Amino acid sequence: MTKRISQIEYFHKNPIEVQNKTLLNLLYKAKNTEIGVKYKFSTINTYSDFKNRIPVCKYDDIEVDIKRLFKGEENIFWPGKIKWFASSSGTSSGKSKLIPISKDSLIECHYKGGKDLLALYYSSNPKTELFKGKHLILGGNTKLTYSDAKSYYGDLSAIIIDNLPWWCEWRRTPNKKITLLENWEEKIKGIAETSIKDDVHILAGVPSWTLVLLNYILKQNSTDNINDIWPNLELYFHGGINFSPYKQQFSNIIKNSNMNYVQTYNATEGLFAVQDILGNDDMLLMLDYGIFYEFLAIEELDTENTILLEDVKLEKKYAIIISSNTGLWRYFIGDTLVFTNLAPFRIKVVGRTHEYLNTFGEKLITDNSEKAIEYAMKKTNSSLIEYTVAPIYMNKNNSGAHQWLIEFKKAPTDIEYFTKLLDNKLKSLNSDYKIKRTNNLTLKKPLITIIKSGSFYEWMKNRNKLGGQHKVPRLSNSRKYIDEILALS
Repeated sequence: MTKRISQIEYFHKNPIEVQNKTLLNLLYKAKNTEIGVKYKFSTINTYSDFKNRIPVCKYDDIEVDIKRLFKGEENIFWPGKIKWFASSSGTSSGKSKLIPISKDSLIECHYKGGKDLLALYYSSNPKTELFKGKHLILGGNTKLTYSDAKSYYGDLSAIIIDNLPWWCEWRRTPNKKITLLENWEEKIKGIAETSIKDDVHILAGVPSWTLVLLNYILKQNSTDNINDIWPNLELYFHGGINFSPYKQQFSNIIKNSNMNYVQTYNATEGLFAVQDILGNDDMLLMLDYGIFYEFLAIEELDTENTILLEDVKLEKKYAIIISSNTGLWRYFIGDTLVFTNLAPFRIKVVGRTHEYLNTFGEKLITDNSEKAIEYAMKKTNSSLIEYTVAPIYMNKNNSGAHQWLIEFKKAPTDIEYFTKLLDNKLKSLNSDYKIKRTNNLTLKKPLITIIKSGSFYEWMKNRNKLGGQHKVPRLSNSRKYIDEILALS
């Protein structure tokens, strides 16, 4: 771990050199693949050549070739046969995707990232006793399906768990049979019945689903403190969604003053960033995982005016584009981030390029909604389970509005005051929203609709999207999802 810390410090000081080397290594390894021959990777020596020859792509652009990979063809995007394919999760919207996972990316990105999380944590906490106990990783629908082409596909967590090194398997709870259960509710029950007997020191998983597990365990054991079950619980690795709306709930049930929370940016396509400083809300962009990064300013999404790390600016919103050791080339991830620090490069993920509200020209993004609802909850001593937002459309007699569908864990005593706080915070965060709210001409104040407990869970269950990195969409310009949830509540 000490050696790895020195390597991380090296790319702190030499980020451009490390990224340039990464690009050239990727091109060299893939020069004899189908895409490498097509774009003459062997003659690309500069980023300018790379950018000019290879177009930015989205999943739909390469889906046909991914299906060829899945059917057993080799050397299309990356050398050799691709054995594993991760079914994309993310929000409940959109079709499922199969993202190729090479052995190189599994070892040099996903597993390397997991070890780096521990290395960085140990660097800050040299007296920690993490490895005296077990770690519990809560994955998604983790069944791996074997295809006719002798490949496997399933949730990314299934691929990771099924290939874990022995030292990690030795310290994991529960056993692989329970962890890989396909039925989410059976898995929660199995984990609760077996892992309470173990000395768990580390938890990892998406916050919303981890809370489902922890609350189930508390209920089954008639306690309100998870430390009654796991007194040595010290660390929670989280990612997938913004932690802020859930943090108070974790504090309410993990009553250990020494508890630490560390976030990761682990997408289906790769592990991109990890929190390297306890207490910070940003993450260190990892530059030596076999991933080459490009960025596209949000206002230029319809162009290919990509830039590199050396040209990014603080607090400006960018879409992220990657070329990686799993064979994705100039691939548009769909996430939006901002840089909070440039030496070293640290980031925050602020939303998805397709997830925003702009029905009335208000340009509301997920980061706005998360900050506003966190502020309103803090001021009213309330907490939530889930929420989603959709428009109430204008008609000839009325202005439009935003309907906030909220399932509270602890509801505010005065919903009007909560609404006012939320509305005013959105105005302070977003000038376009503020203008649209002026005199209620375009937008009226938000409509808060409180729904019964379990409504979001039931909706996700009906869509077969329980667990893992499946998420409730925060913002939508359509009423499709919100109307489906209302019909269940």
